[in-house]
Amino acid sequence: MNNHENSSYPAKKPAQADNKNLMAIAQYLKDGQFGHKKSIPPLEQWHPKHCGAMDLKVKANGEWWHEGQLIKRQALINLFSTVLWKEDGKFYLKTPVEQIEIEVEDEPLFIQQVDQVEIDGQTYLQLTSTTDDVIIVDDAHQIFMREYADEMRPYVHMRFGMNALIQRAAFLHLVSMGELYENDQGGTQLTLKSGNLLLQLGT
Repeated sequence: MNNHENSSYPAKKPAQADNKNLMAIAQYLKDGQFGHKKSIPPLEQWHPKHCGAMDLKVKANGEWWHEGQLIKRQALINLFSTVLWKEDGKFYLKTPVEQIEIEVEDEPLFIQQVDQVEIDGQTYLQLTSTTDDVIIVDDAHQIFMREYADEMRPYVHMRFGMNALIQRAAFLHLVSMGELYENDQGGTQLTLKSGNLLLQLGT
């Protein structure tokens, strides 16, 4: 990544204001302990005013960039992931007092680990994100395929209308837990089972 790739960022706010906003949100989340592992605040109950846009971008490869700089502190990314909100096709950081638009190339969440867990005698697929979300694949959190940048990519339904991209290594592990076969059209079909849920994915 080089700096000219970030020249497309809209100059919607002075950099100083952006940085102040980002740090203010981080401090608010820490004070409220909303950033605790696996703890998602009740965003659907908050109705703040829209406060414009911030020069914050989540790239399709999982990187977070702020004002042209790569955010390297995973703890900070984990914190902001708890207040990600999607509305009318746009992505925001949302608190009780403000809702700030950010840019997301594809999806803002990413699955890095796949496991099988036993619950009430049944085997379920459990997915863990890079930001410490733990999801059990079920009717509300189904895996599906979607095209992005001319390739089919696997996703899982998450929360607030958002999905998480299942990263390549995790998906290969997922494939090993299912059954692959050729369909009538000559393509490859992956069958996965999580509890009573049966998923058939064209890969």
